[in-house]
Amino acid sequence: MTHIAVLGSTNMDLVAYVAKAPQRGETVTGREFRTIPGGKGANQAVAAARAGADVSLIGAVGADAFGSQLRSTLEHSGVDTDHLRTTEGPSGTAHIVVDDEGGNAIVVVPGANGTVTALAPGDEGLIATVDALLLQLEIPLAAVLAGAEAARRHGVRTVLTPSPAQALPPQLLSCVDLLVPNEYEAAALTGVTDPREAAAALLDQVPEVVVTLGAAGCLYAARGAAPLPVPAPQVTAVDSTGAGDTFVGTLAVALAEGREMPEALAWASAAAALSVQRPGASSSMPHRSEIDALASRRTS
Repeated sequence: MTHIAVLGSTNMDLVAYVAKAPQRGETVTGREFRTIPGGKGANQAVAAARAGADVSLIGAVGADAFGSQLRSTLEHSGVDTDHLRTTEGPSGTAHIVVDDEGGNAIVVVPGANGTVTALAPGDEGLIATVDALLLQLEIPLAAVLAGAEAARRHGVRTVLTPSPAQALPPQLLSCVDLLVPNEYEAAALTGVTDPREAAAALLDQVPEVVVTLGAAGCLYAARGAAPLPVPAPQVTAVDSTGAGDTFVGTLAVALAEGREMPEALAWASAAAALSVQRPGASSSMPHRSEIDALASRRTS
């Protein structure tokens, strides 16, 4: 079976659902509140596990009730937590407002994730054995770089989601095989708003790029090849939280299984489309049978 490692964050998502998100200084009344396990690292781990891979998560939770709940949820989802540390203090939290159009605004408080500044003993040994390493930017950049360098030493494919958007050091980008920004992140990294132009600019730094475009699908670009747009299934979005992580986790599984990029992108797009039709992040992520069913309907 495909084995994926994820080095990243684990948060408890505190989600408020509102008709319209408040402007600065405005108070609105929400209709519902939920606590949902999340964090970009944990989300990608759950997505990959539900897509059919063996998955190991490297990161940290706090010594609090959220930490226990996060670990339990990950294990119940089939994610190996042997490399998930428990640190003193609170777990990470994400404070999310979701509006009636499925859009969201998020404030992340790192908590235990901020303590992951380097690989722990045994982490590089794990990375050396996997088919792919997934990285994001909700833990300190030093740890992200250490993970990417370890993967490069062992010839492991590295997939980076550059979120939250920030300047990336050349030594990190030199270790990345596939970069998966959304439109905003691609523009922030390049200063170019057009996704095709941004993708072309990013190819100066990494060999392959997928720019996710929300309801419009995604755009794949690789050195020496024409850009490939891949449309998304047309669905009614309920909550887009975690859709990008669903896409990345599923895409990593497809590529590790040896699928060609166009098929892998279509499969990942189907998974993301399923996720936006449900509330929450990890709670919305589809299982492999659901992804297969939607993907087969699109190609039949």
